[in-house]
Amino acid sequence: MTAPHPLVTHAHRLADDLLAPHAERVDQEGVPASHLRAIRRSGLLAVNAPAQYGGVTAAVARETAEILAGACCSTWFVQTQHHTPVATLSGSAGPARERLLGPLARGELLSGVAYAHLRAYPRTPVRVTRERGGRRFDGTVPWYTGWGLNDVMLLAGVTDSGEALFAFTEAREQPGLRASAPMRLAALTASRTVSLELDGFWLPEEAVVLRRPYEDWAATDRPKTVNASPAVFGVTEAALALLDDDTAAPLRARLTDIRARAYSLADHPTPHEHLEERLTLRTRAHQVMQAATTAALVAGGGRSMTLTSKPQRLAREALFLMVQGQTTRSREAHLEALVSGPA
Repeated sequence: MTAPHPLVTHAHRLADDLLAPHAERVDQEGVPASHLRAIRRSGLLAVNAPAQYGGVTAAVARETAEILAGACCSTWFVQTQHHTPVATLSGSAGPARERLLGPLARGELLSGVAYAHLRAYPRTPVRVTRERGGRRFDGTVPWYTGWGLNDVMLLAGVTDSGEALFAFTEAREQPGLRASAPMRLAALTASRTVSLELDGFWLPEEAVVLRRPYEDWAATDRPKTVNASPAVFGVTEAALALLDDDTAAPLRARLTDIRARAYSLADHPTPHEHLEERLTLRTRAHQVMQAATTAALVAGGGRSMTLTSKPQRLAREALFLMVQGQTTRSREAHLEALVSGPA
């Protein structure tokens, strides 16, 4: 039997000793910096980095994500923001990579992201123009997770020439950058999510890490929004663990089948193929998660209605994951599946 990857072992240890025992308290009070310090020290923030910086295979990265999300989805969600900046730097060249990739991969810095609004194109919630030898950002970032916890952020907007442009800056209020109060959400309020107002926010050209015609960027982003998230499988597993064997068995069989097929497609050498099949599996994964978390609520009875109840927390996390990373097409596919009945 093959020994688990060391990062998988670290993830299990963090989940069992730190994240899961405190998940209900974190859900109500917020992700503590101490949780993130433990993750920084673990090496888990390097999973998307090149191998020489501690990067691992996609399979190992997915397994660690499942473990963390199943233990404490709020903590998982804050730290998962970090992986896109690391991947972006890994595929780039220039001063930002030289300055940031090592510290981010080693966990010396923690990064957030402000780019999901790009998927609203042709609407441009954040516009980027040239100014004073650098770039000016104007508009609103609707969602930014980890405010007050992250050191830096990867900020994106669309230029007048139709490019998607990404740049790094410090994750703090600055001239031209203002954060809202933390949002009160039905789930994952603990993740310290805010909106950002950009009014003439200026960054030097060396802060830019990626510029690409929007359609080219969207083509690379599209598979991310149709693949099933490992977090969905992690939360589903956590809910199944609360059920008796007879109730859990048929749901676990469906989960195992969907996960295997979804991950096989995620590893397909051509990421832009089988998009509809990937989207179908994403939707089915959500259906199994919803069934499992609902079953855990039912099994828990009236106790499940308390805010300190694990089944109730998992059910709310499931609601969040059903809309996280949602696009018009994924929303349509999910609604079609709900109307047509069980898979």
